[in-house]
Amino acid sequence: MYLSKFLSTSGVCSRRKATDAIKSGMVTINDKIVHEPFYDVQPNDEVCFEGQLVHQTKKFIYILLNKPEDCITTVSDESSRRTVLDLVNFKTEARIYPVGRLDRMTTGLLILTNDGELTKKLTHPSYEFTKKYLVKLDKLFQVNDLKQLAAGIDLEDGFIKPDSVYYNHNKPASKVIVEIHSGKNRIIRRMFEHFGYQVLKLNRFFYAGLTSKDLEVGKWRHLTAQEVANLKGKKGK
Repeated sequence: MYLSKFLSTSGVCSRRKATDAIKSGMVTINDKIVHEPFYDVQPNDEVCFEGQLVHQTKKFIYILLNKPEDCITTVSDESSRRTVLDLVNFKTEARIYPVGRLDRMTTGLLILTNDGELTKKLTHPSYEFTKKYLVKLDKLFQVNDLKQLAAGIDLEDGFIKPDSVYYNHNKPASKVIVEIHSGKNRIIRRMFEHFGYQVLKLNRFFYAGLTSKDLEVGKWRHLTAQEVANLKGKKGK
């Protein structure tokens, strides 16, 4: 197995981050630094990541969390702020981590796992997994602004066009639903800021075929075998 894949399937990090870590000299094999992501790991090789011995994962864990506000999407925080892992009271020696990121004040669906291959798939732009957000604004979202946003707008980092944007109750309101597959940083907030609106609340209630129905904010559950199979088999929307 290639070294980058060995690290990702062991739950250390995603394949992309594993490649960067290897090239940066953070990985050793049999006490020697290896810079080649495509090194073929042998059964008797001792692989260490940042000085810690890496064991091949035997069991993958898949958790769906409905993230609350004021919670950091990270494994740990230097300022001791609450993280998504603090909410998951699941005892395991496996190193699970969040897939992607939600802003501190954004609520909604987040997957935590130790499956690096699935992480790579869910975060890679080519797969275009759809996400749906309920956006609460500081004022009514005007019809002309909705039409412009639906047609696509230019932001500082390029053109963006949501898959769909519509009012929550089919008439101008301060609550808007946005379907999008882009994973750009703060993309939902920036789209509305472009038109002069402030996002008061943002909730991701749909992610890659999963919904927040029957999962209260702050709660989590294990994904079913069928849900995992669906995620691994999905291509695009």
